[in-house]
Amino acid sequence: MSDNLKRDAAEKAAALVSDGMRLGLGTGSTAAYFVAALGARVRGGLSVVGVPTSEATLDQARREGIPLTTLDETPELDLTVDGADEIDDDLRLIKGGGGALLREKIVASSSRRMIVIADGTKRVSRLGRFPLPIEVVPFGLRATQIAIEKLLETLEMSGEMHLRRMADGTPYITDGGHFILDAHLGRIDKPNVLASTLNNIPGVVEHGLFIGLATGAILATGQGLVELGQI
Repeated sequence: MSDNLKRDAAEKAAALVSDGMRLGLGTGSTAAYFVAALGARVRGGLSVVGVPTSEATLDQARREGIPLTTLDETPELDLTVDGADEIDDDLRLIKGGGGALLREKIVASSSRRMIVIADGTKRVSRLGRFPLPIEVVPFGLRATQIAIEKLLETLEMSGEMHLRRMADGTPYITDGGHFILDAHLGRIDKPNVLASTLNNIPGVVEHGLFIGLATGAILATGQGLVELGQI
């Protein structure tokens, strides 16, 4: 998909921002376009504060001159704009391909609205083609993995699960100091059930199913921008 279309989606999302807003700043390649577009508006006189969802977004926002805050200082946000690895027509998401799912979900949950900006190819009829990231604590990793596998079995789901690793073979470590298990499920027929039960497993910190958080989406497609939900 053309980077120009992604930039168009990001700029449309940035146009939704008004003076005084408290914003959640997403993570990933498409969200980075939003942060850049927001930075341009801030330099033009827009007054906002933002909460970044990753160290990478924090660095970019600082370079753009966007005033920043924290959820401790500003626990209620007006709008979060973020990307997605998959989105269905019910605005259910898989996120976490970039490893920032925990902070992304905390920020999104603290926002009145969440707008997703994404490549149109991320729109699916059923979630699961993209591997589901599950953030876990390093202690007891194998026991946690076995518990997840048993849960998936009870839900009649199966697929390989791999510990995410860096190019040098060492485990990928999130900004929170955790590991990520990527579950290659192929299809998730009951995302709401899976989302509500995964967090009951000791050792699971969070997962990449974002249910009931996105209020709208702006998708960049070959036919232009497509909107879902309430923008």
